[in-house]
Amino acid sequence: MTTTLDTQQTRFGPRAELRSAAKLTFVQFKLFLRQPVAFFFNLAFPVLILLLFGAIWGNEPGSSFFSQEYGYIDMQTPALAALIIGTVAFMTIPIATATAREQKLLRRFQATPMRPVVYLISDVVVNFAVALLGMILLVVVARLVFGLRFGGSWATLLAGFTLASLGFIAVGYVIASLSPTSRVAQVVGQVIFFPMMFLSGASMPLQIMPPGIQSVAEWLPMTHVVHLLQDLWFGGQWNTTALLVLGGMLVVGTLVSVFTFRWE
Repeated sequence: MTTTLDTQQTRFGPRAELRSAAKLTFVQFKLFLRQPVAFFFNLAFPVLILLLFGAIWGNEPGSSFFSQEYGYIDMQTPALAALIIGTVAFMTIPIATATAREQKLLRRFQATPMRPVVYLISDVVVNFAVALLGMILLVVVARLVFGLRFGGSWATLLAGFTLASLGFIAVGYVIASLSPTSRVAQVVGQVIFFPMMFLSGASMPLQIMPPGIQSVAEWLPMTHVVHLLQDLWFGGQWNTTALLVLGGMLVVGTLVSVFTFRWE
């Protein structure tokens, strides 16, 4: 049965809902940490890529394809942050949400006095926190091992990271809403994610790819995340094209997922 989020009446007061949301967020985050596969691909895998290619390319200034002032790791760390965003949005959210629906967990949440929107907000917060934790882990490892350099504003970078994360998360919920089973959600997520992983510059720099591949990459949403975060990382201006793409994903993805989300 398909329901909209605004058809439920408030059955908790604001303070009670706030406490419920905080407890639910804490529980869901604990459940995430108990899933070794999700933990590995969201947090450990990007760090392993960083260490592998860092050992190959190093991080000497002028050794990157981006700037003579920065090294390979300086350039690739924000790109790998885009990879984390994509992993959370397309590999974690669709599978976890569709699985919870199949196991009747979502139906039980809908039957509680807590409004359904509280559950969804809690879920979004957890997934965003996972993505942010992954980026923080990347930065810490890159700083300790390779002497990571940063030329921008952390506040501006966080704003760009938040926009990109929410835009991709919204699309992840669209996949979860439209997929009839967790198996379908997994396949659809993989079909969307893996081409972007290899062609967007998130795992390997676009500069080493043939011109034809670079042209194709410009049509991929994750490429615009890479451009946005790299520009902000080095103190550049906001990428207008990336803002339009990610803002559009956030608005359209939110609207579609609101009207197609299924609790059972």
